[in-house]
Amino acid sequence: MSAVPKSDVIEADVIIAGAGLTGATLGLALASAGLTPVLVDPQPFEAQIAPTFDGRASAIAFSSFRQWRALGLGETLAPQAQRIEQILVTDGRGPGASAGPASPAYLRFDAAEIAARSDGEPLGYMLENRVSRAALAEAVGRAGLTVLAPARVTGVTFGPAAAEVTLADGRVLRAPLVVGAEGRGSVVREAAGIETLGWGYGQSGVVATVALERDHQGVAYEHFLPSGPFAILPLTDKRASLVWTESARRGEALRGARDEVFHAHLRRRFGDFLGHAEAVGPRFVYPLSVQLAADLVAPRMALVGDAAHAIHPLAGQGLNLGLKDAAALAEVLAEAVRLGEDIGSAVVLERYARWRRLDNIAVSLACDGFNRLFSNNNPALRAARGAGLALVNRIGPARRFFMHEAGGAQGDLPRLLRGEAL
Repeated sequence: MSAVPKSDVIEADVIIAGAGLTGATLGLALASAGLTPVLVDPQPFEAQIAPTFDGRASAIAFSSFRQWRALGLGETLAPQAQRIEQILVTDGRGPGASAGPASPAYLRFDAAEIAARSDGEPLGYMLENRVSRAALAEAVGRAGLTVLAPARVTGVTFGPAAAEVTLADGRVLRAPLVVGAEGRGSVVREAAGIETLGWGYGQSGVVATVALERDHQGVAYEHFLPSGPFAILPLTDKRASLVWTESARRGEALRGARDEVFHAHLRRRFGDFLGHAEAVGPRFVYPLSVQLAADLVAPRMALVGDAAHAIHPLAGQGLNLGLKDAAALAEVLAEAVRLGEDIGSAVVLERYARWRRLDNIAVSLACDGFNRLFSNNNPALRAARGAGLALVNRIGPARRFFMHEAGGAQGDLPRLLRGEAL
């Protein structure tokens, strides 16, 4: 491709393909450090605040929430964030296991146990994605970031001094660095020639919001059933978000089921321990699979979020991994600018890759392993995992380690995840 005259291109420090939760967070983090990012997204930016954008809610680790506070979103998000005070994990024998009493093989996490070390933070926060998207969109507007949307990236070329991004409408952007934050089908990743490894689970995640008769008291329930995890995650206003794993065939049947049929299956899974539960709003079905990029960086390019690692939703770690990526990359780039380095150079980008590579792989494979271990009815595996749950539940230091790990408070944390400005 012949070079486009400099006068005809949009110049930036960093071009971020994807203005979703991870991409917008990265843009705000870079702007807070004095860099000039440009966000590109195929969705109209107004869609970020659509009330039914994708129907999902996310478990936000308390370290991820600290990052959003540090970027100025705390005041907007706090009133709509439900604190997760406890997590109860049980291993069910059948579809109705969630309705029965907890077996001896259960695991309970309580935020009170780690309150002294976590400054009183909960185990995490539940936030509807539409709420998080709207808060990020407003913050992006306040910060004056350039957002090109709707705009689709059709090509990326990587030169010795800069990368050029071509949009479907013919516009060209140029920057020392391009970041792929546009999800599993990343055009940026493909342009850089980075391959992926992945596999499907033959499972679907059925996602719905339910209104509850009784207050959930900030308790999240994770029931492992033979078909896959059945999670009841607390939301504000006596509501809960369900992430209901079924076989792909059953998931499709539930997608098209009449409301009365869907509610019959829902009540069979849910039980009555929180009183009557009624689905409100639409339901969504997502096929479940894992996809890992072979590398996080290439010349003039870095990957964050699902473009780098799309994982099983077990334990709600997918978004939190992406937010960790954003915090780490922003810190690496901010430090490189202070040192006068080329932010798109291999030596700078490899610092980011080293920081995030092991954590991303470890969490991805752990979620995959847990799903395979628990999504079956094998008697020997059931006995072993039951013994494991009971053992961890009795060992305080082990419980507290897992709570800190789930909260994203372990290891070498980026400054933003500690609640500090760049």
